[in-house]
Parts: sequence; structure tokens; C-alpha cells
Amino acid sequence: MATNTYKEPVKQNSKIETKRKQVNFFRFLEGYLSLGGVFEQGLPIRYIPHILFLTFLGIIYIGNIHYAEKNVRKLTRLKKEVDDLRADYTTTQSEYMQASKQSDVATKVSKFGLVESSTPPYKIIVKKEK
Repeated sequence: MATNTYKEPVKQNSKIETKRKQVNFFRFLEGYLSLGGVFEQGLPIRYIPHILFLTFLGIIYIGNIHYAEKNVRKLTRLKKEVDDLRADYTTTQSEYMQASKQSDVATKVSKFGLVESSTPPYKIIVKKEK
């Protein structure tokens, strides 16, 4: 039987070889930092204060973010409430201005027997004695 010289034989492990050739970030980081020797016998005690400090800073950072988000939500709620109160104020003010007109006051007081004066007011002038 003759061998095929036209096509090259397909490699079985071509996918695995391409994965090995790809650059992996974590492999690069591991090779660059070379932490394998440090953690060979477990976590060194001398790093615990640094780890605790960084953990504390992380907790403070997360707490600060939650506090800021809570304040933003509260501020949004208060702005909405101020807008509602401003609309209520404007409505109440226009109703008061309408109710304080002379014609409206005259119709409301007519129930009590008070009548609007038909004679205009006049000014009393008092002369000073010298």
C-alpha cells in the first residue's frame, strides 16, 4: 500500500499543543513572582499582620461604599419628597390667593349676614392746633 504524499497527516493532539502555546496570565504571574518557595511549608507567620491590615482596609473600603450608596438613596428620596412638598405649597398658595379675593370673601361672609359696603370709604382729616 502506498503512502499519501498529497495531504499531511493530521496530528491527534493539536488542540492540546495550541493551549500550551497560549500565554496564560496566571502562569506568567506565578513565574514572575516566584511565590512557590515562600509557601512551600505553609503560610509564614511574619505575613499575618500585613494580611490582617489589608483585610481591615478592604472591610473599611466595602463599608464606605455601602455608606455612600445608602446616602445617595436617601438623597434621592429626599429630593423626591421636596418636589412633592413644593407642588403642594404651590397648590395651597394658589388656593389661598383665590380664596382671599374680595368677591370670594363677600360670598362666604354673606352666610353670616354681613353685606359688602356700597359707599366708598372716606378719609378723616384732623387739623392740628397751633
